[in-house]
Amino acid sequence: MDNELHRILKPRSIKKIRNISPSEVLYEDNHIIIINKRSSDIVQGDKTGDVPLSEAVKKYIKDKYNKPGDVYLGVVHRLDRPVSGAVIFARTSKALTRLNEMIRERKIDKTYWAVTTGMPPNNKGHLTHYLKKNQKKNMSYAYKEPGEGKLKAELDYRFLFSSDNYHLLEVDLLTGRHHQIRVQLAEIGCVIKGDLKYGAKRSNKNASIHLHARKISMIHPVRKELLEVIAPVPDDPLWKYFESELTS
Repeated sequence: MDNELHRILKPRSIKKIRNISPSEVLYEDNHIIIINKRSSDIVQGDKTGDVPLSEAVKKYIKDKYNKPGDVYLGVVHRLDRPVSGAVIFARTSKALTRLNEMIRERKIDKTYWAVTTGMPPNNKGHLTHYLKKNQKKNMSYAYKEPGEGKLKAELDYRFLFSSDNYHLLEVDLLTGRHHQIRVQLAEIGCVIKGDLKYGAKRSNKNASIHLHARKISMIHPVRKELLEVIAPVPDDPLWKYFESELTS
């Protein structure tokens, strides 16, 4: 009984907040900060209880600027856990309000790179589907026609380059639906490498998928100047191969 009580009362271990390295910071000013998210990070807290990237960014700001007390940080948008790349956070409530408006009005351009196992039917194209989310499975399903519970999803894609076994696509996300790029590309036979949920035959060793938020382009919410940020790809041989081929 005593042992049982001890197990019940034993406090949970506190998970350590990781340090953000300067190389992960893509852009920073008094209003916003843009981070190159690792594929293992969650942007905001969830049921896993893992420390989210938002807390690590708060720690980075607090330590760098010796800020007393709590640090304000607003989550503007999210990336799925296995996805890497650029994520915007707001450092003030004013910036968060304006960025949320820009998201709703589609004034933030987000470009992704996707490494796929299949070649698209055309070198470039526009995809429109109607997505319905299955909460229990945490998956979205694509349909050609609208219907109850279905949300319109649109993206543009362009074929960039091929290796021996994989193909690199650039995707402009026009709407922000649950797992949108993953399910829409799978619908045209372009399953993302490592994405078991949407048809990949093998997982990646680090549980990532080869989907990367490559570029963010927008008018700065406060300064009203054009801001473009490019996120370097993860330290992965296939990603590095594609990046070097396109930037050499």
